[in-house]
Amino acid sequence: MRAMVLERPGQPLVLQELPVPEPGPGQVLLRIRACGVCRTDLHIVAGELPGPKLPLVLGHQIVGEVVRAGPGANRLVPGQRVGVPWLGWTCGECRYCRSGRENLCDRARFTGYTLDGGFAEYTVADERYCFPIPAGYPDEQAAPLLCAGLIGYRALRFAGEAQRLGFYGFGAAAHILTQVAVWQGRTVYAFTRPGDLESQVFARELGAVWAGGSDESPPEQLEAALIFAPVGALVPQALRAVEKGGIVVCAGIHMSDIPSFPYAWLWEERVIRSVANLTRQDGEAFLSLAPRVPVRTEVQLYRLEEANRALDDLRHGRIRGAAVLVID
Repeated sequence: MRAMVLERPGQPLVLQELPVPEPGPGQVLLRIRACGVCRTDLHIVAGELPGPKLPLVLGHQIVGEVVRAGPGANRLVPGQRVGVPWLGWTCGECRYCRSGRENLCDRARFTGYTLDGGFAEYTVADERYCFPIPAGYPDEQAAPLLCAGLIGYRALRFAGEAQRLGFYGFGAAAHILTQVAVWQGRTVYAFTRPGDLESQVFARELGAVWAGGSDESPPEQLEAALIFAPVGALVPQALRAVEKGGIVVCAGIHMSDIPSFPYAWLWEERVIRSVANLTRQDGEAFLSLAPRVPVRTEVQLYRLEEANRALDDLRHGRIRGAAVLVID
């Protein structure tokens, strides 16, 4: 099978011919149809996330078709279309797994990071962490739902009942969550890179009532701010934009250091919290919700062998919506 392989952080991916993997106990073999390209992939390539499996097949927004099952795997059937997210395996035994917090599992394994992922023609996956794809979503439209959608939805849940929401970084996650938040009757304020007028127009097209640069202040105070850009300097900026009791949610797996700021900006019961991974409950809830909104993902398509170009376009802000590799 063909796969785009990371041999060493800091180097481009290399197109290689690899053996088709065999599904082990509890696993299924998937023929991959599409795989989303995520900012986390950039952090892995850059060496900003420590200890990846090497060599590594990146990609954790996988849409694939079940080919066959390994021993003990009986939940899915050949031909079924499923999605594979970032969280690829948990032990089921630690105190986090036993208390419904499997996203914090002590021994968790992650698709496209500590497990081979979806920048390939085939992969194997734990059937427990495969989600049926809602009917009506083409493969390439479904792929971004599996990370930008799922982890973004978890971040949105941590905003509670907040009605005035600020989204800092208007990429794959924010373009999905704007649709969800507007459908829920909330008001969205979009913050982009300063001067990125195209993304600001895109945000307003999706229902944001205001869009401006991340260096600007919104026209009214926010009840919650969700930060998707991996920029620590946005945390104190978001704190200044939220009202008393407001929440700032850091939704990325990696972020640059947060600069110091006066305690007065946090005082009056403002909250800063992070989001780590996802749970199967998140996946089931969001994939049930998405068709009801309905969420429509805007994607830019690339062939498997164009993975490096897709990563470069994402790195330099040339993606409107989400980047997706389409696997023939």
